[in-house]
Amino acid sequence: PERRNCFNQAQHTTVGPWEMLRRHKRSWVWNQFFVLEEYTGEEPLYVGKLHSDVDKGDGKVKYVLSGEGSTSIFTIDENTGDIHATKRLDREEQAYYTLQAQAVDRITNIPVEPRSEFLVKVQDINDNEPKFMDGHYMAEVPEMSELGTMVVQVAATDADDPTYGNSARVVYSIISGQPYFSVEPKTGIIRTALPNMDREVKDQYVLVIQAKDMVGQMGGLSGTTSVTITLTDVNDNPPHFSRKNYQYTVLESLPVASVVARVKAVDADIGPNAEMEYRIIEDGPGLFKITTDEDTQEGVIILQKPLDFETKNSFNVRIEATNRNIEPAFVHLGSFSDTTSVKVTVKDVNESPVFSTQLSRMVISEDARVGTSIGRVSAHDPDTSNSAIRYSIDRNTDLERIFNVDALSGVISIAKPLDREVNSVHNLTILAMESQDPTKIGKGFVAITVLDINDNAPVFAIAYETLLCENAAPGQVIQTISAVDKDESPSGHLFYFALPASVVSNSNFTLRDNKDNTASIVTKRGGFRRQEQMLYRLPVLIVDNGSPALSSTNTLSVNVCDCDSDGVAQSCGAMPYTLPAGLSTGALVAILGCIITLLVMVLMIMSMRQRKKEPLILEEERDVRENTVLYDDEGGGEEDTEAFDMVALRNLNVIRDPKVRRDVIPDTHTFFPYPTSSSSQPVHNTLPDNVVFQKFIWDHLKDADVEPSAPPYDSLQTYTFEGSGSVAESLSSLESLSTDSEQNYDYLSTWGPRFKKLADLYVWGESL
Repeated sequence: PERRNCFNQAQHTTVGPWEMLRRHKRSWVWNQFFVLEEYTGEEPLYVGKLHSDVDKGDGKVKYVLSGEGSTSIFTIDENTGDIHATKRLDREEQAYYTLQAQAVDRITNIPVEPRSEFLVKVQDINDNEPKFMDGHYMAEVPEMSELGTMVVQVAATDADDPTYGNSARVVYSIISGQPYFSVEPKTGIIRTALPNMDREVKDQYVLVIQAKDMVGQMGGLSGTTSVTITLTDVNDNPPHFSRKNYQYTVLESLPVASVVARVKAVDADIGPNAEMEYRIIEDGPGLFKITTDEDTQEGVIILQKPLDFETKNSFNVRIEATNRNIEPAFVHLGSFSDTTSVKVTVKDVNESPVFSTQLSRMVISEDARVGTSIGRVSAHDPDTSNSAIRYSIDRNTDLERIFNVDALSGVISIAKPLDREVNSVHNLTILAMESQDPTKIGKGFVAITVLDINDNAPVFAIAYETLLCENAAPGQVIQTISAVDKDESPSGHLFYFALPASVVSNSNFTLRDNKDNTASIVTKRGGFRRQEQMLYRLPVLIVDNGSPALSSTNTLSVNVCDCDSDGVAQSCGAMPYTLPAGLSTGALVAILGCIITLLVMVLMIMSMRQRKKEPLILEEERDVRENTVLYDDEGGGEEDTEAFDMVALRNLNVIRDPKVRRDVIPDTHTFFPYPTSSSSQPVHNTLPDNVVFQKFIWDHLKDADVEPSAPPYDSLQTYTFEGSGSVAESLSSLESLSTDSEQNYDYLSTWGPRFKKLADLYVWGESL
């Protein structure tokens, strides 16, 4: 409805708190105006009317409007003072507008009233629905919670004016989610509506909550949101074994600490509420233990002691599973544990022999004869078959094969003489093998201690080096000696020292037994001189206290030394060579110069002899055929560097020693096995070509080896032998020099095309 306020100064009244404060001492006044939001009429919306008591209605007063929206939204009739809104207003965008009004003289524009402000308030209508600004809600509540347990609080906001009417007054209701949950209409708090909801039955619920304004009355606007509520787990379920009896079979050879079986108790809870503790409540001999696999929550049964099928072949184990984390609030539901029985059956396997005593200790005297029995080991087959056992010694523990063991009886005997001083304890490994299954081998250990006998005589403890000063006085101790004995003495060694009867009466030294396993060598006289005797050898007799007693004679070397006044030796042993008194230093220099000159001359002569070249072949043995080094053959020419390599002429079956030098005369008579008798040698033309040529080479090598003046054998260049079997015989023209007969070369034409050029040359030469 329109509101028109026109008051004079005497008629002003008090208005509400939302109204503008009244202005005093003016001749016109008005209250705040109201305009309805979201007006959709075709005509401008009438807001109110301004009127001044100065205005007499004669048209002399003009009304002027200024302020927020004075030109764009609000208009005023300058004659009547009527105010209209020309646009639709939205309170949620702007709730009020501040305007200024003034009455002026129409002609002079002089204000007839002071400027005054007033408000145009936009009146709210219900045009906004409630909205949940937080969107979708996620909440949790423990299962088995009591009735009315708070879960979560939802909140919706309404953009309408909360101070005017019920447009912004929201109430909440649950559209979906009954009968499990409820919501408080005014606060939006969601609570459980049923007691003892079970997560194991259903663990998640989706609720639809509605918020409606106008206090939920008809015509109000509404908004909805969804709330997902998850029931969290509590330990309200005990563990349970799916089976009351389990059966497992294991081999008796199963190693200790191996897994025998796995069992698992099922718990409907999750997380820490499903964690288990297992324990064995009945186990018999205590062969097993059980632990919890933290990943799978299984009970793992582990073997603690070896199994033996022959002793016991089955076991019954009772196992209890208990929740690790028990909540006191649910103890009334019952015991949070369960039990089951596990039967473990042991399966027989073929086991290795077992020694009755794993380590046997034996003793034997070191003077025991070969073949003497030391002791006996015993092993048996633990299986029911009870197979026969054969014994042997692991020779890796008896490399010298000092002991033997009887294969059937297990008696250990001596195979070689013993020596305690070499080895006092022998540790043997005895192998026991089943006769039916040799792959099954057991091991036993024997420690043999060798008892000592007195079979070693005492000797000097060290190699003494005794020094005797020339100025030593009679009765002086020059050496203290002691002894050692390889044998053992139960009561300790006791040695006796003495000089042999042959030297007791010597005039130089005597021996004094100190009765503490030591003895002192004492001089009988003074005045020892190196020029007279540089070394004295004194035999010493040492006797032990063994049974029987053994003795040995040890020689003590005493060197005579030149000592200073404090008795410190300066030089010992041989005297230095002294020159005759008449030989001067100049004579020594002359003698030395002559010796050096002679040495230089000898070296020069030897050097010249080494540089002298011996003839390749002795003059008296020269032969024109041996000087021929080039033949008119079809060889490799100048580039054939191996044309005269003797290696190419040797038989391939003959191998030259690569370590022998070729530039010196051989030390041995020959490098090849020459025939010893020429009478047994076959004639050349009766042998194969390669054998004939081989013998030819051997003959020449032998001549070169036994001739001291011949050059190295691998430099021999003698090529007079042309082999046998050639249909053309010798092609050499050297022999033609020794005869006056004319040579006919016509036969060369019959040798074929390969010799055609040679035949042409010779025929052409004869024609000349």
